[in-house]
Amino acid sequence: MLWFTKSNPDWASHTLGVFICLNCSGIHRNIPHVSKVKSVRLDEWDNVQVELMASSGNSVSKAKYESKIPPFYYKPTFSDCPLLREQWIRAKYERKEFIYIEKQEPYSAGYREGFLWKRGRDNGQFLSRKFVLSEREGALKYYNKNDAKEPKAIMKIEHLNATFQPAKIGNPHGLQITYLKDNSTRNIFVYHEDGKEMVDWFNAIRAARFHYLQVAFPGASDLDLVPKLSRNYLKEGYMEKTGPKQTEGFKKRWFTMDDRRLMYFKDPLDAFARGEVFIGSKENSYKVLEGLPPSIQGNQLFLFACETESDQLEWIAAFQKVISRPMLPQEYAGEARGGT
Repeated sequence: MLWFTKSNPDWASHTLGVFICLNCSGIHRNIPHVSKVKSVRLDEWDNVQVELMASSGNSVSKAKYESKIPPFYYKPTFSDCPLLREQWIRAKYERKEFIYIEKQEPYSAGYREGFLWKRGRDNGQFLSRKFVLSEREGALKYYNKNDAKEPKAIMKIEHLNATFQPAKIGNPHGLQITYLKDNSTRNIFVYHEDGKEMVDWFNAIRAARFHYLQVAFPGASDLDLVPKLSRNYLKEGYMEKTGPKQTEGFKKRWFTMDDRRLMYFKDPLDAFARGEVFIGSKENSYKVLEGLPPSIQGNQLFLFACETESDQLEWIAAFQKVISRPMLPQEYAGEARGGT
């Protein structure tokens, strides 16, 4: 006999002995040599299958298949892109990467070299480029030509971020990499035809960041460091803006809220932002208000217009989330740089 509650997934892999959600059940079906899926509600179960589920279960499975997971490896949630969820399931059950440490070499060795399709800054074409990630040099580099001696760009691990952006890039394996260049954020957009290859690059970047932060903050715990390895954007989308002096009309721009930096672009795939605005905390007199203020004079006032009310509410919530969080000491340097 099997039972379930409304809060529990009603799908299961009867070969692995784990209960799974509907979305993950589709991924499990794609690896039938490892996982066979049944519905708890609709399918018939024989005694052997029931006994396996009773003797195994998610806790037992986790202890086995996640016994040696590296602290830097990204564990996707239900809101992450399909690629991350698929490769997590394949790494865990098909390749058994978290049982056998030697299988983690592609992202844990401290050095990675390979070719990725990179979007050109000016023409928008994706061209094959050589990338080299070196923890020893503290940098990710890419080369415009295979035999080039000097890299086209050197991205310091200290300022590196990577986030999957399949919809924006137009490829299910699309990854956006950002770094600081002359105190401005620089975006590059890459992908690889092989999903495992792309996720390995992502986790290699996280590993390099993790080891850098361990040296930079020797007293910090893994729990303190892991949230700093990579970050997704709080909010992205189109708004119209004017400010801070309101001497020009409203212009439609693509906005990205990256922690305390609000960046705006003419196009979502621009390499550089047209401007960056630092968002401080309420303790420093930052606030977001709905509607037009009584007076629009003042150098620190920005006005934004959204296409729909739902967009407006989402942006207000994103601003409030940042403003309500007290600033860390190191964030004051970002406020001092400001932005326009």
